[in-house]
Amino acid sequence: MDYPELAARTRRFSYGAPRAVTVSQDGARVIFLRSSGPEDPSDALWVFDVAARTERCLADPATLLRDQPDMPPAERALRERLRLSAGGIGSFALDGAGVLAVFPLGGRLFRADLLTGDVTELDTAGPVVDPRLDPTGRRIAYVTGGALRVIDADGTDSVLAGEDGVTWGLAEFIGAEEFHRFRGYWWSPDGRSILTARVDESRVPRWHLHDPSLPEQPPTTVAYPHAGATNAKVTLHVLDLDGGWVDVHWDRETYPYLVTATWSEQGGPLLAVLRRLQQHGLVIAIDPRTGETQVHAELADPRWVEPVPGTPAHLADGRVLVGGELAHDGYDARCLFADGSLITPPNLYVRRVAGRLEGDLIVEASEGEPSEQHVYHVPVTQSSPRATRLTTEPGWHQAQAAGRTIVIGSQTLERGGWEYRIMHNGETVGAIPSLAAQPPYAPRPALERVTDRRVPAGVLYPRSHVAGRRLPVLVAIYGGPGHQEVVASRTRWQEKQWWADQGFAVVSIDNRGTPGVAPSFDKAIHRRFSDVILADQSDALEALAGKHPDLDLGRVAIRGWSFGGWLSALAVLRRPDVYHCAVVGAPVTDWSLYDTAYTERYLGLPADASDVYAHNSLIELAAEPPVRPDDARPMLLVHGLVDDNVVAAHTLRLSAALLAAGRPHSMIPLTGATHMAAGGLAEKLLRIELDFIRRSLPAASG
Repeated sequence: MDYPELAARTRRFSYGAPRAVTVSQDGARVIFLRSSGPEDPSDALWVFDVAARTERCLADPATLLRDQPDMPPAERALRERLRLSAGGIGSFALDGAGVLAVFPLGGRLFRADLLTGDVTELDTAGPVVDPRLDPTGRRIAYVTGGALRVIDADGTDSVLAGEDGVTWGLAEFIGAEEFHRFRGYWWSPDGRSILTARVDESRVPRWHLHDPSLPEQPPTTVAYPHAGATNAKVTLHVLDLDGGWVDVHWDRETYPYLVTATWSEQGGPLLAVLRRLQQHGLVIAIDPRTGETQVHAELADPRWVEPVPGTPAHLADGRVLVGGELAHDGYDARCLFADGSLITPPNLYVRRVAGRLEGDLIVEASEGEPSEQHVYHVPVTQSSPRATRLTTEPGWHQAQAAGRTIVIGSQTLERGGWEYRIMHNGETVGAIPSLAAQPPYAPRPALERVTDRRVPAGVLYPRSHVAGRRLPVLVAIYGGPGHQEVVASRTRWQEKQWWADQGFAVVSIDNRGTPGVAPSFDKAIHRRFSDVILADQSDALEALAGKHPDLDLGRVAIRGWSFGGWLSALAVLRRPDVYHCAVVGAPVTDWSLYDTAYTERYLGLPADASDVYAHNSLIELAAEPPVRPDDARPMLLVHGLVDDNVVAAHTLRLSAALLAAGRPHSMIPLTGATHMAAGGLAEKLLRIELDFIRRSLPAASG
């Protein structure tokens, strides 16, 4: 079986791989999701007993549901924001002791006892979204029909908050899509109150998504806050189970974005909020009795504030952990602070706080090499910043930790897929086996840093390549904030190896604006997306050709999806002398059509920066006739027709502009597809893209 078919059947070798790995608060159990094998899309709930060193399946969707009911729309939307295409159990939540779990399945609610293995279905008032146990394990909250409800220990199911026209307990689109806050309520440690978000989208513009292949179905209407438009109104309230109600007070008009919230035993609720342009933010402590707030820390950056996942949070001694940056005295670092004191060394680029190990922090960070991520132990009681690296093998490592147990997941260039190692008291006590299919290739990309900006880049050759044979170049790209292509992980190069074996030298470049190098590298794109990013891409490609003489820069194709789709089209429109054809997948073509938080963070408000928006618009660029006929490089446009993130109007408007200017292009509309293009669609496109690129590239010279 060839790669595209195998990748489609195995969801790119992820079916059967563990995910959502979680350690119980006491470190006694490791809970995770995994399907039964490489072609099973339905994830089941598993638990690993640390003391017994054994694992067992607790809840298998195949035995819990005889039929497959429709997923509630709110659950489907949440999975889209999570980029989760797996079936079965999508998520779970634990009680404070880590002995009970709850999860939704097909809109129904189930509770699992992690000690006895008993699984019980509970009656609910409607299709269930985001159920969560209170820390004591006595009650379960869930959302249905936009209302937040609570099931008490005696089975009584009552509405805690609900009203027509608003939602309670769910994250709004911007909170989930752009701040990765996928929840909208938080239990108090004693299980007697809930901090909950109320979301009013009545003033958010309504957009209508319609799949023309289903003319009998009405359009789906969504609230979409495009750049410059009104956002959802998000307020917070502390609701007592006995009927008490307290509004949380902060300057919401100045700081409208709720980035994250926590409520732990170490202290009261903490919030991180940002101004609309995200250049200033606050870390706020809430008094849950009165709703009054106190500012713990200010976050400021003239470009934008980039919160560190896992912060803010209370430490055991009451101090507040905050992520921030050092940008003085020669430092250019992403760090952690406790009540203003630096606790991580400035040589680390901190990516995430992954958990606690006996009170100390477990942190994921990079140290000088952006293609690698390692796991560090950070003591919180030292007088000077310290961090001990726990992973040694070059690669991409992540962790979960609690009590005295840590689970480290690793991907490297030496093996395929994730490997999970479970350690307790510093001793390896087990592993979480992956049941996923082994990828067919063992890619060996050459990873390096090029140009005076030390831009990360990688080159991958066909497995049968003979030095001296010139190859056309395929630039496989994303290039946008928050994502890297040049990573020391075999998994990330699997599809690229298939492309290479079709006769290309595959190149990936992480321009300025991508994470992992330094804050100044991340933020160099502020207000100048296209200039900085395209300059880095073209300069890095030229530098790579100087080191790799088999790269034929007379034949260069570029392909990307989402931000990478925008960049691919930008490349052939603005630099036809460098790039000769492009596959343009789900691109943002007019930034005024993309969402508020993402777009305004980097480009500002449309009313204040219309020239910036025009300069970065593909529509404006495509409308300009090419200087010479040969400069009209061919493009293949691809877009899902029910994409609710980058709506299909982006590609349709680009096509219209290209047509008006006489520029050659083709378009593939994906019926029924969202931004993920899941269900094997992306893999089925590979050969079509390959045929387009082969037909579109110039013939080899000489």
